[in-house]
Amino acid sequence: MIAACSGAGPQAKLPAGGDFILQSADGPFDTQAQRGKVLLLYFGYTSCPDNCSPIYGAQALKRLSAEERARVRMVLVTVDPQRDTTQRLKDYTAYFHPEMIGVTGTVDEIDAVAKRYGVGYEKQPVRPNGSYAVDHSQQTYVIAPDGKLAAVLGFDTPVEKVVAAVRKLL
Repeated sequence: MIAACSGAGPQAKLPAGGDFILQSADGPFDTQAQRGKVLLLYFGYTSCPDNCSPIYGAQALKRLSAEERARVRMVLVTVDPQRDTTQRLKDYTAYFHPEMIGVTGTVDEIDAVAKRYGVGYEKQPVRPNGSYAVDHSQQTYVIAPDGKLAAVLGFDTPVEKVVAAVRKLL
């Protein structure tokens, strides 16, 4: 079983990663269209009761210059496509950073992307009140401007190291 918001450290061997197209509130989000930018990719969901958010990535973006920020995108892929609509994701990600993008898709599409990135998640049983949790791993996937996965950072990676990982690729 996956601990909610697992803070597992960087993996010795990077997962395959790869391009995907999912839906945002502003239309399709295609990672191929992001070539030339560094992507900070997260997997999570808007109803997470824990602090399972890309806070460090948002703090890292604030430490970058405007020119650097223009070449970076933060992307949250939901692991709860049943509840996370594109609008709900847009509202949620705006809380962390106005330039962050939330994306969703079908269960099969999310499963395929999660598998390529080595992300584990598991929907928990529905409670009597109708709510449920989704246990999920919580790392930052740093994708280089050429579209290749460059690093996987643990949940507790200091902001300075996130900034350094981004700047190394800019």
